[in-house]
Amino acid sequence: MANAEREERPERPAESDGTAHLFRALGKQIKVLRERAGLSQRDLGLAAHCGEDLISAMERGVRTPQPDFLGRADTLLNAGGVLAAAVDEVREALSRSRTRHPDWFRSYARVEADALALHEYSAQVVPGLLQTEAYARAVFTQRRPLLDEATIEKRVADRLDRQQIFERWPAPTLSYVLEETPLRRPIGGRAVHTEQLQRLLHIGRLRTVEIQVMPTHREEHPAIGGTFTLITPKGRQQAVYTELYGHPRLITDSEEVRVFSERYGIIRAQALTPRESLTLIEKMLGEL
Repeated sequence: MANAEREERPERPAESDGTAHLFRALGKQIKVLRERAGLSQRDLGLAAHCGEDLISAMERGVRTPQPDFLGRADTLLNAGGVLAAAVDEVREALSRSRTRHPDWFRSYARVEADALALHEYSAQVVPGLLQTEAYARAVFTQRRPLLDEATIEKRVADRLDRQQIFERWPAPTLSYVLEETPLRRPIGGRAVHTEQLQRLLHIGRLRTVEIQVMPTHREEHPAIGGTFTLITPKGRQQAVYTELYGHPRLITDSEEVRVFSERYGIIRAQALTPRESLTLIEKMLGEL
């Protein structure tokens, strides 16, 4: 566990199989074609059914353009096959790409990428898969002991890359129960906080995701012991992932998993419904 405290630098594609140059080049091509077409990042995101932040991340080379996106963007940007021609190479690069997370997180990251279901309870911050780029950067910047700038940027890029799980189809079953307190904590400042709440609304409105808020005024709480994630790996039984100060634990014992599963069920029953939760987040935004 000493490696976790040392905050090992995650490998990037360029350090493992050289694919980073391909993704950066594609990002630059997308930007040039978008600007030539007279579209903003928001315009392209709406037309391609993805977020403005995703377009920005792809153009900067910190998110991988997925094959399906390249096909849609080729048509939307009148690229004449320039982007579509890279689809096969991108698929091959993705298949060869190694996970780029620290050693202590890699086993979970591999399982998460192909999971059939994820159910997460979070008490301190917005879960990584739901974070905006700016929020994630603020979280890593505030960690102690301090991380160097290069490591912060690599951690942010890898966290954003994990969010491709929302673009998978067939989609995994995804649900989150978030404590109300961290949703009111303006990590990174007002602008970052506002953008983060807006992202929660966007993700929470997806057909494949349910977000619930646990109100602070609840008098009973079955998970005071800490956060956890119930995960159903492809081809295997449900497991539980917990992490405390960088010390991870992947639980596979069926009896322990059953306890966490029951706990999560009680948490969901005590939390606001998904619709009530989105209404509360909208109210928080209106108060900023």
